[in-house]
Amino acid sequence: MSLIAAIRAREVLDSRGNPTVEVDVFLDDGARGRALVPSGASTGKAEALELRDGDPQRYLGRGVLEAVTHVDHVIAQALAGADAADQATVDRRLRELDGTPNKRRLGANAVLGVSLAVARAAAASAGKPLYQYLGGVAAVELPVPMVNIMSGGLHGGGNIDFQDFQVIPLRAQRYSEALHDVAVIYHTMKDVLKSRGVFEAGVADEGGYAPRLSSNEAAFELMVEAIERAGFQPGRDAAIAVDVAASHFFEKGRYHLAADDAELDAEDMVKRLTDWAGRYPILSIEDGLGEEDWHGWKLLTERLGARCQLIADDLFVTNPERLGKGIREGIANAVLVKMNQIGTLSETLEVVELARQHGYRAVISARSGETEDDSIADLAVATGAGQIKIGAITRSERLAKYNRLLRIEARLGARAVYRGAKVFHGLLAAP
Repeated sequence: MSLIAAIRAREVLDSRGNPTVEVDVFLDDGARGRALVPSGASTGKAEALELRDGDPQRYLGRGVLEAVTHVDHVIAQALAGADAADQATVDRRLRELDGTPNKRRLGANAVLGVSLAVARAAAASAGKPLYQYLGGVAAVELPVPMVNIMSGGLHGGGNIDFQDFQVIPLRAQRYSEALHDVAVIYHTMKDVLKSRGVFEAGVADEGGYAPRLSSNEAAFELMVEAIERAGFQPGRDAAIAVDVAASHFFEKGRYHLAADDAELDAEDMVKRLTDWAGRYPILSIEDGLGEEDWHGWKLLTERLGARCQLIADDLFVTNPERLGKGIREGIANAVLVKMNQIGTLSETLEVVELARQHGYRAVISARSGETEDDSIADLAVATGAGQIKIGAITRSERLAKYNRLLRIEARLGARAVYRGAKVFHGLLAAP
């Protein structure tokens, strides 16, 4: 038994230059675990609460010293002497200490930092990598990367409404081969943008290009061109995934697409997505409707659920209760999994298992405000989720995760499993 001897937190910076929480957990046998907590720009209303200080004199009100204090005093005292190997009990105690449905008292950033650091410390004590500690000997599957190529919405500085345009590599037989393929497409996109004279607004939060385009559909055309120019066949060798992030342009029951100069109801929004899915090699659509538009989500699932992967992020917010409602009502067919949306490792694992039991795919995801913490790479392998969404193949906070997966693949050697296109078996848009 390895007992928690001390817990220390500090305020550090994330990839957007905003403060976040870093936690160190020390065990009585000398083992230590460290975790850094990410932050999202595109957040669901039902997410666990990220505690910010609100002091305009420090980091424009975005400081996290209150969350740090909660870790150093309230949480550290309560968990002193606890068994680090008993993750379920540790996380249950954290939830009890907070005592609110959305962890608003202590802050989800404080709670998750401790939860994850405890798991890392326990893994170190056991002499195992985190993926093996969490998943056991069955943790051998590398995920298919869903890689950001272009960004709009809250992530980009251009004018397109949709948040992320990603590529899914389908030809690769190994994770390392998949990373090669998406890197070629990413760099080819830069040449495509230059050749078309498209203004580049720089690089977005997650490393994707942020161009100014004539319409949202123009982004799909550019994606197809980049895939083809890179030497791949769209739909067979590489497919498109899109994060619509519709909640951010949904107001009073209408979808306001500024780039298209259009105002749509749910039916028209579904028709537009269905039309694009029929004309472009779109395999996955995330948040195609707003987080409060359950009716629209039902329509979308009825129209496209057999053809495409329909990921609910803002709708389910990695919450077992909201996912359960979606399952009962036949809404979406996949869930985006972000640990800081729910706040503890145990609850995150519960959501992945609930999805698996009901035939929903789980996509492990980073946030737009990331750090060098690479835990989600281990989480993807530990759970055998089969897919991971990290961002572009640039920026070190993204590469920390991609490169961690390369190291895991190398460590597993001949035991490594990569399903590739088989992850999408059963979808009509899959090759």
